[in-house]
Amino acid sequence: MSGFCGLLTSQREAVPLKSIEVEVEVRDHVATVVSTLNYENNEDKPIEAVFVFPLPGDAAVCHFSAKIGQTQIVAEVKEKQQAREEYDDALSSGQQAFLLEESEQSPDIFTLSVGSLPAGESASIRLEYVTELAVQADDGLRFCLPVVLNPRYQPQGSDGASVQVTSVPASLVPKSLSLSARVSSPRPICKVESSCSLDPLQYLNTEQTQATVKLAEGHKFDRDVELLIYYKDAHQPTAVVEAGQASAEPGTLMGDPVVMLSLYPEFPQSMTSSLASCGEFVFLLDRSGSMDYSINNIMRQETRIGSARDTLLLLLKSLPMGCYFNIYSFGSNYEHIFPNSVEYNQKTMAKALKKVEEMDADLGGTEILEPLEHIYSCPIIPNHPRQIFVFTDGQVSNTKKVIDLVKQNSDSHRCFSFGIGEGASSALINGLAKEGGGHAQFITGTDRMQPKVMQSLRYSLQPSVKDISVTWDLPQGVSVTDLSPPITALFHGQRSLIYAQLTGESSEAAEGSVTLKYTLAGHLSQNQLHFSLKPTEDTGLTLHRLGARSLIRSLEINFRGQPNEGVERKMVELSVQSGVSSSLTAFIVVHKDSSEPIKGPLLYVVDNPASCINASCGLFDSSDDYSRISKIGRTVNKKVKSVFSRVGSYLKLSRRASPPRKEMSQCSAAIVKPEETLKDPLLQLVSLQEARGCWLLDPMLAAALGKTSKELENRKPSMVKQEVWATILALIWLHGFKMDMKEEWELLALKAVSWLRAQNAPCVAECVEAGNALLGCEVQKDLVGL
Repeated sequence: MSGFCGLLTSQREAVPLKSIEVEVEVRDHVATVVSTLNYENNEDKPIEAVFVFPLPGDAAVCHFSAKIGQTQIVAEVKEKQQAREEYDDALSSGQQAFLLEESEQSPDIFTLSVGSLPAGESASIRLEYVTELAVQADDGLRFCLPVVLNPRYQPQGSDGASVQVTSVPASLVPKSLSLSARVSSPRPICKVESSCSLDPLQYLNTEQTQATVKLAEGHKFDRDVELLIYYKDAHQPTAVVEAGQASAEPGTLMGDPVVMLSLYPEFPQSMTSSLASCGEFVFLLDRSGSMDYSINNIMRQETRIGSARDTLLLLLKSLPMGCYFNIYSFGSNYEHIFPNSVEYNQKTMAKALKKVEEMDADLGGTEILEPLEHIYSCPIIPNHPRQIFVFTDGQVSNTKKVIDLVKQNSDSHRCFSFGIGEGASSALINGLAKEGGGHAQFITGTDRMQPKVMQSLRYSLQPSVKDISVTWDLPQGVSVTDLSPPITALFHGQRSLIYAQLTGESSEAAEGSVTLKYTLAGHLSQNQLHFSLKPTEDTGLTLHRLGARSLIRSLEINFRGQPNEGVERKMVELSVQSGVSSSLTAFIVVHKDSSEPIKGPLLYVVDNPASCINASCGLFDSSDDYSRISKIGRTVNKKVKSVFSRVGSYLKLSRRASPPRKEMSQCSAAIVKPEETLKDPLLQLVSLQEARGCWLLDPMLAAALGKTSKELENRKPSMVKQEVWATILALIWLHGFKMDMKEEWELLALKAVSWLRAQNAPCVAECVEAGNALLGCEVQKDLVGL
């Protein structure tokens, strides 16, 4: 069965979805994405196809249309139940219909029902959405077109159904993907990078503020398409005002201008360089079966669980003395190293590292809710703010429940999340960080996990920003309505986006200002931005749609689990008014000119484009499931089930633990066990550091430095203690040979320098000189931090 994928015919042959064409328009921090999906029914009978696909978790779907022959039909946004009933009515009367709806469990999964596509007929589906670009550790802006849909693990005892996906080799995928992107910004575009093959960047003007780039031919669905865009002076705050829709009524969201603010708070260096010596650090690691895949789906590369183990080593070595910590791991069940968080010292660190070395991807599924509940049930340690680090490659069907739990406990902790590998759920990863007041990172392609995680650890060690407020100063007669939720977290140099509706009239020359105030380490700070109220040209309605989506999501999260007809009515009205999808609405298209009686039964098939390596198209569990025939004479006045519940009755995710590797598809490169390799020299040295920050002068250190114990002893200045000499040698080696990986070891090196200073060691300059001679380096004393 693993040799087949996607939308299969009754003979298990070619798929109706032939190709996908994507056009991306990037304007500074946001992108508009237009995808065209080309279908063709090669069956000798009509089909109803259900196409399951991922989108960015924060995307606002704003257009959906279908072209059948020469007829173009544009979808309407309607209340979801009404849209489903109209869809079933259309099929029952022999009309062609299309239904696009968001999953009820997770906002980053959509289903597209292609109803009653006649034999031999072609159809093109046009889908448009807008999305924000996430800021990366190196200041690049990340655009991701998710084409890999990982399994949505369904927790034990949960309701609903999830889509099962399985692995097939890329060579068997008959679909193609083309992508072109146009990038424009007020600032010059330095470069555009990707883990996928790109054609050369083409600049469109001499200022290099506009450029185009294309995905090289031949891309298959084996990985998400990621573009990293780098602007000059990326940290400059900006404001963009977008004019309202001319046909919309003034005073409404779509009729008034909308402003988007991009704020980059810069903290004083004294604040960013002083790292806390307190805190409770809880690490939550995914040990489900898929963590045994490689990060970038390349054979013989390090597995995700292996990279996570190495990252935990760096984290544990970088923690400050006197803090508290614990490590949880989860799959179908969960484990913890200590019953409660313990004080960080040499004994507890050593015990934790021993347990980490034994961790493997052997705990089955992805039950993340229960360990989080246990963590939150543990008492808070006074004067030690709780920081939770979540590492997962998985996707769960109860995403909203997990995010709600984090939000409920947001006053007691910060949550830093890491999505590992292709297809990690953006809704889950971004939602954990957003509601937990932390920071989200994605590790894909050739990314190393360690520098991104260590950046987040540095954020967690900085003082928490409190009393955050945003105030507006606008001309008389102009008022502002916030469309974004209140800012709950700020980090040095990290962007915060704010959307607001501007009501009232002003002159073209009018200006406004916004002031961001906050308290950092007891000091009141503020950043102010002045901006023109004159709308920017040619932005379309991108900002209005992003603002509408932001307001809809805020309402949904704040009132989820608390039924409120007024709030639900407002969400539906906002969705319909702005043309942006929501969990309560759906896009519906009915081709009313196609009401000829359908001859023969309607074949029901399911598709998922993510068909390679560690994630694949949906497959039927049995031939009976596979070839269900749907009678057109269905009873329309029955309670209409959602597309997900209909699909789920055929495609159920197994609730068993993940199968042993030997039972998985032999054709997937992602599950080939990497060959045992020698430990990385950096990790070998780091593993020898004591919790207090020093190194011991012993044969293991000598081996890590590439020397003998005798060489180390003979070069040691006579008045210097062994531990001081060993620690200086380690610091010289790090600065001399591993400067390209400084982000990974900088925090543990700072701890080592602090330890050295506390020793009041004599002859430091002599030690550095002797260490340079021994190791063949030229590291200056001040560069080491001494």
